Amino acid sequence: MEDFLIVLITVPSEEEGAKIAHALVEGSLAACVNIVRNIRSIYKWQGKVEDEGEFLLIAKTRRTLFEELEKKVKELHSYAVPEVIAIPIAGGSREYLGWLADSTA
Repeated sequence: MEDFLIVLITVPSEEEGAKIAHALVEGSLAACVNIVRNIRSIYKWQGKVEDEGEFLLIAKTRRTLFEELEKKVKELHSYAVPEVIAIPIAGGSREYLGWLADSTA
């Protein structure tokens, strides 16, 4: 069975998230990207604690596509250091994982 990933990506705006999501799905780098609105991120950047509203992208992909997906995100993202974190999918319905594989072939 193929190794699948969920990739988390934060973005500053819904528009930027949609642009990245469309590029990933249109390029078959992700089968699906969910855009979660209104998250609050508290993080340290350049020695200062930041407290910002962001949007979260949840991309479903294959492990073999991660490097190319990461490259595309960095190309389109406005942050100097975008969050691109991959989490292995431990299991899922055969039908969904089959669709994920077909959509990223």
